[in-house]
Order: sequence, then structure tokens, then C-alpha cells
Amino acid sequence: MQDRKNGLTYAEAGVDIDAGAALVEAIKPLAKATRRPGAEAGLGGFGALFDLKAAGYDDPLLVSTTDGVGTKLRIALDTGLHDTVGIDLVAMCVNDLLAQGAEPLLFLDYYATGKLDVAIATRVVAGIAEGCRLSGCALVGGETAEMPGMYEGDDYDLAGFAVGAVNRDGVLPKLDEQRAGDVLIGIGSSGPHSNGYSLVRRVVERSGLAWDAPSPFGEDTLGAALMAPTRLYIKSVLPQIKAGRIKGGAHITGGGLIENPPRAVAEGLVPNIDWNAWPLPPVFDWLQRTGGMDDHELRRTFNCGIGFMLIVGPRHAPVVLAELLEAGEDAFVCGELAAA
Repeated sequence: MQDRKNGLTYAEAGVDIDAGAALVEAIKPLAKATRRPGAEAGLGGFGALFDLKAAGYDDPLLVSTTDGVGTKLRIALDTGLHDTVGIDLVAMCVNDLLAQGAEPLLFLDYYATGKLDVAIATRVVAGIAEGCRLSGCALVGGETAEMPGMYEGDDYDLAGFAVGAVNRDGVLPKLDEQRAGDVLIGIGSSGPHSNGYSLVRRVVERSGLAWDAPSPFGEDTLGAALMAPTRLYIKSVLPQIKAGRIKGGAHITGGGLIENPPRAVAEGLVPNIDWNAWPLPPVFDWLQRTGGMDDHELRRTFNCGIGFMLIVGPRHAPVVLAELLEAGEDAFVCGELAAA
């Protein structure tokens, strides 16, 4: 028999199985707290089941999305602010579902790192669970990959995967119902959300400010201000979709206000945005001035204060606007559809 006294172990190769098991135990109560009808949030199996009938759907289509947080993670790593990037991860996926008219049902995450730090990973997953709770979505599982040699130091990366459902007659956008004169309603963002952060970091570098310097556009430090998590629009917008008042929706992500709204608009129509309908939030004003950006570059990179845009018929617009405001959103008319 071969002598294995000096045999290698997985831990010596840089992968700590015990740390992975400890993380699973730490996040089990977080996942359990996101239970919803149709899902029993348990971790440890090879897959997750979801009961669409229990969720109240009789003729559903499934909608799936995936996204990450991008280089906003670099700021989290540089500042040690790991508690809200999980909210960003969920929001980037479930807000995309909302643009299709779908209700988020379940979420899975992928966390990859060179050396697993259980405390940091638990903080990240706690943010993911909070994002799921705020959007009514069950955290049903995920994958933690410890890959020495692939990531430097404490670096980690995140990816998210969401599945939602919409009854067949509720799919957005409703292109055949859209008309010139339909109203565009903007819903306020919390800042850059999770887009354009490679440019954000270049602007910060140009400014010469440290992450812990007072924010030039807010009351917190610069790093904390730029880590403001992406807003989740599910609980305020989904009731409007289910009430049949929405003809289209656009999640304003990469491509900003130039590229995203046209994706929800029927051929022969264009979104005519009134750029004077809302004040440019201070963070974007600072980014533009410090980075020397023209308006077009700013608008095609960032959301400029509108995280989600709705297309609504004139008859329903007053009700939608009033109920969004009542739900706590900063909502406003920001233009209309026009003939191309």
C-alpha cells in the first residue's frame, strides 16, 4: 500500500472545505427568512424546487435573468463596505424581470474568491438575503467557489440568477398597445446603482479624493456615498403591472437613459425624454463636472437619477403616479412617446 504520510490535502492546495461548510451553516437562517409561497428555502441539496400553482399562477411564462455588480465591487473591497453589494446583485436581476412584467420568485448567487473569508462572505450573502426579502423573492441556493490562483488577495466576484413568472397575457412590453402620446414616468434612483463604475473610479482618481474623504455631494464619506445600493422597484411597480396600467418598463442599467428606454418601445415610436423634467442629482453633477463629461456621455453611461421608467397611457398616468408617490417612490413625468 502507498505511504500517504506526506500526501497533499485540499487545504494545502488553498481550498478550505471546512470554511465552505461554515459559510453554509451561517447563511441557512438568512435563506430561511426569504421563504415565500411556492418555495421552501433550504440549502444543501443539488437543486431547488418551486411550485408555480402555490404562487398563484395558472398560465405562466417563466422569465430568467442574470447579472453581476461589476467594478463597484472594487470599491467594496477597497473600503471594506461589503454589506450592500448583495442588494445590488439582487436588484440588477429582479429589476430586469420587472421590465418583462414578471414577479421575482427565486434567486441563486455565485460567489467566487481566491481565499474564502467566512465573515466577509456572510456579510455579502446577508445583503443578498435582504435584497430577496425586499423584492419578495426566495433565496433558494447558490455556489461558493474557492479558487486559489484565480483571484488576488481578498478579491471576490459575484453573479446572480433570478427566475420570475408572468401570466401569458401580462408580458411587457405591450408593443401593440403603445401609442404616440403615452406618458413616460421616471422613478428615482439612489445614485449610479451598479453601472458605470469603471468610469466612476476614474473620476475619483482624477479628483484626488480618498474613499474616506467627506463626500462632495452628500453627508457621508465618498466611498459610502458611492456604495449606496441599487433601488428595488418590485413592491411599488408590480401592483401597477398586475392592475394592467403599464404598457412597458425599462430598467435603466448599462447604456443609461440613451440605450435602455428604446428597448421597451414599439417600432415606429421613440421615447421623447424631457431632460428638464427633473433636477440632475448631485452625484451625477459632480461626476460630470469632475470628469469633464458632455451630456451625451453622461446620459449613455449613467441613469442620471432615473432607475426605472414606465410607459403608461394618459388615462392611467395620474393614478400610477399618485400610487407610486404613495408607495414612497420619487416618481415624475419625464416625457412621452412620439412618432419616429
